[in-house]
Amino acid sequence: MKAERARQLALALPQATEAPHFDYTSFRIGNKIFATMPPGEAFLHVFVDEVQRAPLVDLQPDAYQPLHWGAKVVGIKVTLSQADPATVQELLRQSWLRKAPKRLAAAIAGR
Repeated sequence: MKAERARQLALALPQATEAPHFDYTSFRIGNKIFATMPPGEAFLHVFVDEVQRAPLVDLQPDAYQPLHWGAKVVGIKVTLSQADPATVQELLRQSWLRKAPKRLAAAIAGR
């Protein structure tokens, strides 16, 4: 999977925008970041819970690793060249749902 495809998937989510975040690119709903892409665009950082993260890390460690923020795990680090686009799309959707306004998230989740 290429970085441009990950970008398309993130921006296809309702009201999603792309903005700089320090040296990274960030994908946001309002002011809340649901994913970032470091310089070089080889990875995507998606902010999901253990429930979404653990099975992927266990089954496909070349594509998915825990995303650490200090000692805390805050999401999943996706190696784009190894990742399945459908899985990345679902991870982005789950992260977006966590950050979206409740009313908007409820409308989308119900689809």
